[in-house]
Amino acid sequence: MRIVDVCEFYAPEGGGVRTYVHAKLKAAAEAGHRLVVIAPGPADHVAEFPGDCRLVTVKSPPLPFDRRYAMFWDARPVHAILDAERPDILEASSPWRGAWIAAEWQGAAVRSLFMHHDPLSAWAYRWFDGFVARDQVDRHFEWFWRYLRRMCARFPIVVCAAPSLSGRLAAGGIAGTVTIPMGVDGGVFSPAHRDEALRASLLDRCNLDSQATLVLGIGRHTPEKRWPVVIDACTMVAAERPLGLVLVGDGIHRKRVLEAIGGNPHITALAPTHDRALLARLMASADMLAHGSAAETFGLVTAEARASGLPLILPDEGAANDLADPAYAETYRTGDRRAAADAIRRMLARDPATLRRATGAAAAAARTLDEHFIDLFDSYAMMLERRLAA
Repeated sequence: MRIVDVCEFYAPEGGGVRTYVHAKLKAAAEAGHRLVVIAPGPADHVAEFPGDCRLVTVKSPPLPFDRRYAMFWDARPVHAILDAERPDILEASSPWRGAWIAAEWQGAAVRSLFMHHDPLSAWAYRWFDGFVARDQVDRHFEWFWRYLRRMCARFPIVVCAAPSLSGRLAAGGIAGTVTIPMGVDGGVFSPAHRDEALRASLLDRCNLDSQATLVLGIGRHTPEKRWPVVIDACTMVAAERPLGLVLVGDGIHRKRVLEAIGGNPHITALAPTHDRALLARLMASADMLAHGSAAETFGLVTAEARASGLPLILPDEGAANDLADPAYAETYRTGDRRAAADAIRRMLARDPATLRRATGAAAAAARTLDEHFIDLFDSYAMMLERRLAA
């Protein structure tokens, strides 16, 4: 198959979408498909990948609130690439301008929308947390649901990586919604990568010895990640017992994250890394992962932590919560610092041997990205076969 992905959320300094796109380029080549990813960026550029796959950047204006990312504006250069590629499958990866550009192209490709973004969770639900129930927020933002229904109607299928998002979209009147669960890099994340020397070094950065508990938080420093919730929760627990928090990430709200840390000597912030092997060692060497965001469309970091054998502290809403098996996870009311601290306390009170067995079993059963891409490409092949038969 010839597949083109109009991917508005890709950026060289990005997080989960960047990781996903590079894995997808590799998986497509290995499966014998030709994948071209079109992304907005600061300049026109073509990056070649194995298997005649390519990442094509189209010069586009940057987003005003995060200049690492850009937004498609002019449809003509994107349509010109599509005219030259003549894809069998045309995928859009955002509900914004990129989706409309893909929908309006006049070619004969089968179209799909992959929901890499959950706008209501990222913004509206977060703004009204603790004040207004989500169903009331949905009623207030019915204009957005109307927009989403009109835009999604241009695509035969709308792919979600988590059942919670599929359910919300279907309940909101989005037709053609399907769930194709995502996964983690096969063979990369594993409890076998635990490094006690690295763990001791990280705790030392938190001014603690190796007898303390090491909590890990990974993700961009943006409002929807709710890092102050995680920071305050860990600070509360650290007042009762030795506990350190290591945050890995960066972003437009780094200053606010550092302000939330304040002078706490038991919390340290590290720069993000694209070294997957190092990230796997970091995860396997911690004692638990604490997560604040309820805005993910899958929760890749959470899945990677589970595959690394980590117990999970998760909010009770959002796609990350889809991975919250009670055997190895504790949940808390989204956005509630005290509830998050209580979740950490409950995890610390568990029997260590029982918890190790549960996290080990979860790691061994972790779904891989290879499995995700097999299912995704198979679904596209079936769509194409139905089109040809018709």
